[in-house]
Amino acid sequence: MKGQKGEKNKLLTGGDSLMAYETEDQETQYCFPDINSSCVKEQRSSHGYIITYVFVSLLSAWTVFLNLLVIISISHFKKLHTPTNMIILSLAVNDLLVGLVMPIEAIRLIETCWYFGDTFCGLYLLFVSLLLATSIGNLVLIAVDRYVAVCHPLLYPQKITITKTLMSICLSWACSSAYIIAILINNSYFDTSHRKDKCYGECLLMITFSWFVTDLFMSFIFPCTLIMMLYLRIFYVVHQQVKVINSLMKHGKCLKEGSVKRKSESKAALTLGIIVSVYLLCYIPYCICSLTVNSVTAMNVLIWIVYSNSGVNPLVYALFYPWFKKTAKHILTLKIFQLTSSLFNVFTEHL
Repeated sequence: MKGQKGEKNKLLTGGDSLMAYETEDQETQYCFPDINSSCVKEQRSSHGYIITYVFVSLLSAWTVFLNLLVIISISHFKKLHTPTNMIILSLAVNDLLVGLVMPIEAIRLIETCWYFGDTFCGLYLLFVSLLLATSIGNLVLIAVDRYVAVCHPLLYPQKITITKTLMSICLSWACSSAYIIAILINNSYFDTSHRKDKCYGECLLMITFSWFVTDLFMSFIFPCTLIMMLYLRIFYVVHQQVKVINSLMKHGKCLKEGSVKRKSESKAALTLGIIVSVYLLCYIPYCICSLTVNSVTAMNVLIWIVYSNSGVNPLVYALFYPWFKKTAKHILTLKIFQLTSSLFNVFTEHL
């Protein structure tokens, strides 16, 4: 009887352990079940998966398509080969690449597992960080270009040329690359052997608080402050110029070519100022919440608002730049394959 009782208790204990194991297995899923150090995979509803992936797919296709139109327009039509448009071209290339990485980012955030290995993870984080850094770099170049064009119009043709602009763009991309690599190296991202908190199937950039504050200042606060200072000066000068032009028109005087050109530069500054404003509206909530909010869901939403900025910029061009509407029509109707299509007059009105 004693042996039977002991055997019965043993069976119950074993049964309880088996039941506990099955419950834990049902509640916990791992990215790589066969690996002991695997990360835990978050469970989501099937409807959540479908809706999120459909949204990301549409946003990615939208961003790639519209920015591709901008790239083809500026590259193909010779009338659009201006210093300002070269910076817009660089920004469009940046936004296009963001659109291409959106599906990978969706897998990383939705699945909460990284299935592509540590090497590709490092390259991916390097690439995404570079895109975010060069994005603000392009906006700084746009602000400088508009500042010189509006506030020092006589110096603009000599100071701002296509060659100098292209060199500035290349320098901006090179400096951004060096800066991002420095962050990764100084935070020992490429040497993860000493990290005990890293599980297999994770792709996160862990940086120290000091580097986080440094990066926040260098890649957001400082450039945004510079941009806002330049645009405050630009809009003040534009306001003064508009008053002079309206006064001339009110008295029935003909506008000289210089006045028309200044009006054109003012309109371009306003349009590109909207681009900068949209960027700030998308990025400021993310930067603030990254310091104060611990909710993963909230941060994921704000990250996708940041990415969606790349799909908004071409809409601003379409609304405020008549040449973009005309070039898009030429591209979509395949007229760009005509022999002299690059010489088309894409301006329906003075910009």
